[in-house]
Amino acid sequence: MLLFLAVVAMLGAVLFDKLALAFANNPPLNGLIGAVLLAGIIWNLHQVLRLSPEVRWIEVFRTAPERTATARPPTLLAPMASMLVARVEEPRASGRESRRLTLSAATTRGMLDSLSSRLDESRELSRYTTGLLIFLGLLGTFWGLLLTVGSVSDVIGSLSVGSGDINAMFEQLKAGLARPLHGMGTAFSSSMFGLSGALVLGFLDLTAGQAQNRFFNELEEWLAGLTRVSGGALGEGEAPIPVYVQALLEQTAENLEALQRIISRGEEGRAASNQALLTLTDRMGTVADALQRLSGELSVSQAQLAADLRQEMRLVARMIAGRVDERAP
Repeated sequence: MLLFLAVVAMLGAVLFDKLALAFANNPPLNGLIGAVLLAGIIWNLHQVLRLSPEVRWIEVFRTAPERTATARPPTLLAPMASMLVARVEEPRASGRESRRLTLSAATTRGMLDSLSSRLDESRELSRYTTGLLIFLGLLGTFWGLLLTVGSVSDVIGSLSVGSGDINAMFEQLKAGLARPLHGMGTAFSSSMFGLSGALVLGFLDLTAGQAQNRFFNELEEWLAGLTRVSGGALGEGEAPIPVYVQALLEQTAENLEALQRIISRGEEGRAASNQALLTLTDRMGTVADALQRLSGELSVSQAQLAADLRQEMRLVARMIAGRVDERAP
């Protein structure tokens, strides 16, 4: 959009002298056309720039849902934002574990329909300004034609051919044609400015619509990943599922998912306990081996100690016997 506006501005700068001359034919109407064109350009740029806060809020919600409470609330996605935040905050407020966010098909469809209506409503003003430029151009055309027709009628009525002076008659005709030519200038200049402005706004509206459609499509793809389809398409003669039954089925499915997560965590805990028991068994085996080696070493040490004691006792007995023999007469 900015590149297109730059090209238009460069083209206007090149043709500035001719455009200024055409603008001077009817400054009030051409100035009004320029003001409407400027307002339409600003509005179309605003339509694209307003999508940035919406995208940032979605990115915050996808990466860190707990930060959405302090984030700037969106404008286009206000109903959807309040609903999603409530679904995320509900388990946390009740002390339950946060579960994966899921939406029903009807809820997703309602969110997308609300966003689509808001986007279409915001583009109505842009379409109106485009049509208004065409209308102003046609208004200037008819205004100029009315001036031309009235001026030509006055010129024809003021011509005097009775004098027979051809030169005087032509001079009178030239002076009288100035007003019809001014009327034609008014008609063509207003048409040119009005249609050119409508062309510029038409391209900007098309580009803004493409940006909004891209935003809508990416949001729809993201919501499709959060949507649980409760059943297939209804056949002929089949009645739709009541809302309370659908809500009960969704709650049952969520409870089954929670039970599955609890069982998975129990299996993980049992596997960890088994691994801990195996590790403890290996360590107990190591301790038993160490005790067995220590017992063997103690047995050898006791036998060696007994042998040393016997040897020491024999040595003491011989020493005592030697002392007794020395004292005998």
